[in-house]
Amino acid sequence: MKSSDIEISFCDNHLLVANKPPGLLTQPDDTKADSLESLAKEWVKREYQKRGSVFLHAIHRLDRPVSGLVLFARTSKALSRLNEQSRNQEIQRIYLAEVEGILPEKEGRLDHYLIHGDHRSLVGQATDPEAKHARLIYRVSRFNPHTTLVSIELETGRYHQVRAQFSAIGHPIIGDKRYGAKSGDGEEIRLHCAKLALAHPVTKEVLAFESSAPF
Repeated sequence: MKSSDIEISFCDNHLLVANKPPGLLTQPDDTKADSLESLAKEWVKREYQKRGSVFLHAIHRLDRPVSGLVLFARTSKALSRLNEQSRNQEIQRIYLAEVEGILPEKEGRLDHYLIHGDHRSLVGQATDPEAKHARLIYRVSRFNPHTTLVSIELETGRYHQVRAQFSAIGHPIIGDKRYGAKSGDGEEIRLHCAKLALAHPVTKEVLAFESSAPF
């Protein structure tokens, strides 16, 4: 994949928002696979004719099979301020997901305690010392014959949170074999970060970005 292939939704001197396709890493790992971060660095270097290394750090990550908007800081000051917003839950992230089966309610809140296991999250108890509280709100966008399309707002940001929580109630995300889905191969799942809203780390202007789900 080339840096010219990625979709940049916004870029100024302080932050960058890119749209990640499913199957692409958010950040480099110990393999030589492409990542959104490395491709976005190449894009910045080419677009701004920068010499030397490019400062770019992801504020949040999307799992490899997930698609959607990813926010990056372009300076250390922006990184510090955006990380603080993230810790204070001041960055709104709205996801779209298509899950197996028909959800019984048109909206609801999911509360679980998740334990970070081996490349997956396990549902535990509040009394488990390693468990972290995970909470989200969902609203049904559309009922299909055998699936449900939902809009999701995270109230916490845990590892594999959306995937683990919907699996825990018997409605895994389409394609998510790791969490019990009957469909797909796990390379792409129907989970998409569709909206980001935040205060600009320098100007304080409220910024909002939207992205259409590929499914």
